Amino acid sequence: MTHGSSGAGQVRLTAVVHGTVQGVGFRYLTARKARELSLAGRAVNRADGTVEVVAEGPDSTVRQLLDWLESDEAPGRVSAVDAAFGPAAGGLGGFHSG
Repeated sequence: MTHGSSGAGQVRLTAVVHGTVQGVGFRYLTARKARELSLAGRAVNRADGTVEVVAEGPDSTVRQLLDWLESDEAPGRVSAVDAAFGPAAGGLGGFHSG
């Protein structure tokens, strides 16, 4: 897969992760997991204490990241994940936390 491309079967996940997810390495470990899955995107802290994760790649692989976000393997304490899927838009480059 070419990072940032929007080819057939590519989707974009936009997820807002709630709980104790800031100051616990959540963004760093989410970025590491996403890079392991060869996804493009970002994980950023939001002012309300949540973390927004945007990831693009093959549908099944993006869903693996979502499953991980909702699992006990994710750092901190995730209480809820609001997730929405749409078509890949491209332009994301690798996967960044910041």
